[in-house]
Amino acid sequence: MRLSWALVHSRNTDDVNRGIAMLQASLGGSKSPLEAREKLYLLAVGHYRNGDYPRSRQLLEHCLEIQPGWGQALSLKKTVEDKIAKGIATTAVGLLVGIAAAVARKN
Repeated sequence: MRLSWALVHSRNTDDVNRGIAMLQASLGGSKSPLEAREKLYLLAVGHYRNGDYPRSRQLLEHCLEIQPGWGQALSLKKTVEDKIAKGIATTAVGLLVGIAAAVARKN
């Protein structure tokens, strides 16, 4: 678990991906719900660090099914949801700018 933790928190993308792979391989062998929760959380951290926010949110929801109210998972979930909302807003603004530019060129 310590190596997986270190890998998913690394600044190196290859390390993060290695940590994700290790955690996914070991997830089925979790002996307790708390161990599964920890692995799911670390997977969520890894996916967050890779920019896969929807997958991260999904994993955090599984963590919260195991232990509702877990502060770490709730905090990261809020951060992930903020990133998703920001991405949607940025896409919408870009789309509007593109439409406005197309209309301006047409006129």
